Amino acid sequence: MMLRFALSLLFVISYLPLKVLYVLFYPFYLFIHYVIKYRKTITIENLSLSFPEKSHKEILILYKLFQKHLADIGAEMVKMLSISEKDVENRYQCVNPEVVNDFYRQGKSVILLSSHYNNWEWMVLRLDEMFLHHGIGVGKANSNKCFEKWINKKRTRFGTEVVFADRVRDTFENYINQNKLCAYMMLGDQSPNNLKKSYGTTFLHQESCMIYGPEYFAKKYNFPVIYYEVIKTKRGYYKVHLELITDKPTETKTGEIIEKYIQLLEKTIKTVPQYWLWSHRRWKNR
Repeated sequence: MMLRFALSLLFVISYLPLKVLYVLFYPFYLFIHYVIKYRKTITIENLSLSFPEKSHKEILILYKLFQKHLADIGAEMVKMLSISEKDVENRYQCVNPEVVNDFYRQGKSVILLSSHYNNWEWMVLRLDEMFLHHGIGVGKANSNKCFEKWINKKRTRFGTEVVFADRVRDTFENYINQNKLCAYMMLGDQSPNNLKKSYGTTFLHQESCMIYGPEYFAKKYNFPVIYYEVIKTKRGYYKVHLELITDKPTETKTGEIIEKYIQLLEKTIKTVPQYWLWSHRRWKNR
C-alpha cells in the first residue's frame, strides 16, 4: 500500500516542470552528500583506483560533482514518468542516426552497447523512435515485481520493449523468425552475475570482469555492434553519438569487441568523470 502511494505521488510530482524538479531535488543532494554520505567509501575508492594520478582533493571534488549529478538524474527519472513525446525528443537527440539506420536498410538488426553514463533511462524511452529498428532495452529484473511492472509501463509507452536476461535469447530468436529488425540496447558496465561467462580484462587501471553477453550474441547472430555515447550539452539536454565497433562480429577474435567497447567507454568517462555511476561495486569480482 505504501509503495503504491509513493509511486502515485511520484507520478503526480513528475508533471512539474523539470526546472522545478531540479530545485526539489537539491535538498536530496544535500542529504546524500552531507547527512548520510551516500556510498562515500565505495565511490571514493572507485574514483581513486580509476584515477591514480589525481590528488585526494581532486577525488573529493569529483565525488561532490558526482552526487550533484546523481540528484539531477533523480529529477530526470521522475520527469520520465510523464514527459511528453515531443519534450523528450527535443531533449534527447541522436546526432548521427544513419549509423544505425543504414543497417536497417541492409536488413540487419544491431546491438547498441553503452553504460550507466549520463541519463540512460531516457535512452530507453526514446529508443524505439530514435531509429528505424524496433527498440529493445535489455536489463536486469528488479526484485520488487510491483515496482518493475509499474516502471516498465512508463518506460515503454513510446514503443520501446524491455526484456530481461532470462528472455534475451528467446527474444532474439522470436524476432529473427519474424524477420523483424531490432536495435538491442545493452549496458555493458554492470558486474556479471555468472563469472564463468564473464570476460577478464583491465578497465580503468583495475582487473575487471566484464559482461560477455553483448559479444556472445553479436557473434551468434552476426549483428553489428555500435557504441553510443550520451553527451550532456546542458542541464536536461543530451546528444547521443554513435560509433561503429564492428559490422563483422564473426570475424573478430575473442574479446575484441569487449576491448574496443572498453577503450571507447574509458575515453567517455575520462572526458567528464562525474557523469558515470560511481556508487556501485563495479569491481567486486576481480
